[in-house]
Amino acid sequence: MTRRLRVLVVAAALAPTVLSARQNATPIAAPHRSPENASYTLHARLVPDTHTINGNGHLTWRNITSHPATELRFHLYWNAWRDPQSSWMRERALGGNALLATRPLQDRSALTVTSISVSGQDATPHFIAPDDGNANDATVMAVPLAKPVAPGETVPVDFGWTAHIPRPYARTGVIGTYYFIAQWFPKIGVLEDAGWNCHQFHSATEFFSDFGAYDVTLTTPRGWIVGATGVELDATNEADGTTTHHFAQDDVHDFAWTTSPDYLDLHQTITANALPVDVRLLLQPEHASQATRHFTATRAALDSYATWFGAYPYGHITVVDPPANFDATARGESMGGMEYPTLFTAGTRWVAPEQGLSPESVTIHEAGHQFWYGIVATNEFENAWMDEGFNSFSEARTIDVGLPHQYPFVAVNRYFGGFIPWPYFDVPWSRDLDGNRLSGYRLAANADIQSTPTWQYWPGSAAAITYNKTSLWLATLERYLGWDTLRRIMQTYFQRYQYQHPGPEQFFAIANEVSGQDLTWFFDSVYRSAAVFDYGVDKVTTLPAAHTAGIDNVVVVRRYGDGMFPVDVRTTFADGTTRTEHWSGRETWRAYEYVTASKVVRVDVDPDRVLLLDVNYTNNSWVSQSRAEQAAHKWSLRWLTWVEELMLSYGFFN
Repeated sequence: MTRRLRVLVVAAALAPTVLSARQNATPIAAPHRSPENASYTLHARLVPDTHTINGNGHLTWRNITSHPATELRFHLYWNAWRDPQSSWMRERALGGNALLATRPLQDRSALTVTSISVSGQDATPHFIAPDDGNANDATVMAVPLAKPVAPGETVPVDFGWTAHIPRPYARTGVIGTYYFIAQWFPKIGVLEDAGWNCHQFHSATEFFSDFGAYDVTLTTPRGWIVGATGVELDATNEADGTTTHHFAQDDVHDFAWTTSPDYLDLHQTITANALPVDVRLLLQPEHASQATRHFTATRAALDSYATWFGAYPYGHITVVDPPANFDATARGESMGGMEYPTLFTAGTRWVAPEQGLSPESVTIHEAGHQFWYGIVATNEFENAWMDEGFNSFSEARTIDVGLPHQYPFVAVNRYFGGFIPWPYFDVPWSRDLDGNRLSGYRLAANADIQSTPTWQYWPGSAAAITYNKTSLWLATLERYLGWDTLRRIMQTYFQRYQYQHPGPEQFFAIANEVSGQDLTWFFDSVYRSAAVFDYGVDKVTTLPAAHTAGIDNVVVVRRYGDGMFPVDVRTTFADGTTRTEHWSGRETWRAYEYVTASKVVRVDVDPDRVLLLDVNYTNNSWVSQSRAEQAAHKWSLRWLTWVEELMLSYGFFN
């Protein structure tokens, strides 16, 4: 009996008693969606007293390249947090968080392989550092092979390991009795025709792995709730006071899990483009009043993405609500906002005003990762923007047009250590500025060329280039080409390259194909360079015309940055008439002369804000009569009132 058939038989046998508790969730995606060349059977035991995991596993790996493999390479991600000398720790210090390396030993982590054999023969692994040569980095393990694995050949790999669970690093770890366990087992890299794609764990990047079928048993204290990738097929109470939970899922490229005795275990069936999805919400008790908001946001994400791009294929998803992390030992390491196949962590606080976007924003973002990260599965080490950036754009659009809500969303800041939220009702949330993260992009617009492999980005600027810049240039394309054209580009890309690990050139080719245009000029600017876009009004002069009774108006517009994009220039005259010019944006400056009966009273460069990458909107317009005094008066009064209320609050609490 094949492994796939065995899992299906078990699922069918248990369906009346187990799956009914899961609202008849589909246990396995449709067969053979992916190559499934890296499949795992894993058995792990959690020991809460020592925060350790003891595990053993069996990997069935198939060489799907055209070249023989002479070794296998594995990721041991948790060794990034073993000591301050790992590449991850060094890079995080460069990015401004050196305190993470000062934690006591018991709060760090380690993953130790205790045994490994290939085709029944014991192997002798060793650590390598293929990216930076750091001899102290232990996040990549090479396993020499006694016999090469030929193209198309399959080999079995058996291994045992132990792992120490850290205080939170990179949204993984333990707080109290809450455990979130990710990247927790020796995970094989991706063999490509060019060789092993198995990077060290870097501060600015996440993960990349091949698809497989996962069959996992997890032993935890009895009474603790367990959530994981896939569907729970059965649970067995053991004589030692533990329970072994059995999960399975096909056609995924990773497996993560969580456990805690405190979860509220809630379910709701939603629809994603008319397909039912069982949503399991593991909620912190103090967030019980926010359950509906989590379900609504998850529905908005899955339905919008499925409608715009393509079907969500699994039929189930688990939403994990982590505890709010006020633990000083975490030193800024959040537990929320992370994605894994059919499971993600959201993130909220005890006080979460409905005018804000917490937990909605993070829930939509992480649910959306099921598409670009989970199904398309691009290489997050080298092209993280193809997941994070695509997803940030899709998230912003979902909030704008796909999320039902009672109140308009506004800016919310938090005070008193992040505990007390303060909504600013005069500052509405904007998709263009807030959703697409323009303010964050401005700070690092030319910090890195986006085509640089992501793991080589400067750690402090990686988020701005990966998330913000991509979201902004996709939104610019939406305005330049129209939403219907961009949607068809992204839909074609999603459906054509499901389960295939596509790269940038595949997306660019589809953009040209679907739009019917050669957009190379655009991708040269936003992807293959660090060009900065900034167009503005340089000067406006109005003089009596030399030979007529009219007025000679001269409008000079300028390209202040090195990025080039076609923009409109709209000039408004005192009599209410307007003139619009279409400027290629390639010259350093351009002058327009109008001999008219009226003076120019206003000039706008890019009046419809097509170019959302423009880093300085303050120079995009000119008016003949300044209103700075009125604006300063209005906002100074508002800020003085805010300062007064803040001081009164501090006085009350002191």
